[in-house]
Amino acid sequence: MNSQIRLATIIGTTSWGTTLGILLANQGIETKLIVRSKKEETLLNSSKENLARLAGHSFPINLTASADMKDSLKDADLIVIACPSHSYRANIQKIDYSSIKQTAVFVSATKGLEKETGKRMSQLFSEEFNGKLDERFSVLSGPNLAREIAEGKPASTVIASTKIEVAELVQTTFNSSNFRVYTNADLVGVELGGTLKNIVAIGAGLIDGIGLGNNAKSAFISRAIAEISRLGITAGAELITFAGLACLGDVLTTCYSQLSRNRFVGEELGKGKEIDDILESLGQVAEGVYTTHAALVLAKELKVEMPITEQTALVLAGKTNAREAIEILMSRVPKPEDPFRIPKQ
Repeated sequence: MNSQIRLATIIGTTSWGTTLGILLANQGIETKLIVRSKKEETLLNSSKENLARLAGHSFPINLTASADMKDSLKDADLIVIACPSHSYRANIQKIDYSSIKQTAVFVSATKGLEKETGKRMSQLFSEEFNGKLDERFSVLSGPNLAREIAEGKPASTVIASTKIEVAELVQTTFNSSNFRVYTNADLVGVELGGTLKNIVAIGAGLIDGIGLGNNAKSAFISRAIAEISRLGITAGAELITFAGLACLGDVLTTCYSQLSRNRFVGEELGKGKEIDDILESLGQVAEGVYTTHAALVLAKELKVEMPITEQTALVLAGKTNAREAIEILMSRVPKPEDPFRIPKQ
């Protein structure tokens, strides 16, 4: 395995993918940002920034865009996947296994579940490569608002992998004075914590949108963390992971920040706006919109009760409104607080 990363390739011109590209380039690593067309390649390389997703943040000299995915991947020591979850499988299917370096390490920076199956991105990755690359795979997740990190504000994240050597290599590669990186062996927990927190952020935004106050919001966040933790534990995650950066830390950021797309979606829904209009005005993907449905698919498979997620899904589908959803949750039969009770199978 490489002791040093010299060339990195980013799949996904999202704001987060672009930010990770800037971070790597600032570490002195030659970095390629994969784009979908020669026109986009020319635009990004001439403007030296991603005007559509991260305007105002110039590319370091060693960060360039390329529409040639195969050529950009063949010599890469590090391959970062930062595309939206709904296009994740399609994007990794474009990776030519036979042409990449045998020592290349992968980092998944996508927080989402496959909508139809409820599968995590690591499961999609393993399926597409028949488990051949599992030991070189890792997940990056944490309270990481792209624009704040691009501005050089301090932040922390977690790298999880089943192979500690991979986690430590990626940790060393990304860690800097402004971006502190921790490792974790609980890949399932880190992945689900960062993914399911987007559902919580939409709910917190709903509460903001209808002006229910901080007591309601704090109670909601606490109970929602208990709910998603139970799903995570049942799926094989470690309980302690949900108290760390990948879940609690990320929940706090996305539920309170004005930069959070998922919180914004919830807030606008709470104000009575239509979901299609909200997403059009947003102009970017809010992963929680897809994740809410996918989490219920997974919950049904694992027989985990998720009343908060169910009500959030109904609001997103236009089948109820925020006030009615809150009333239903508040009218549930009172019970002892047992935040991390694992359901009996």
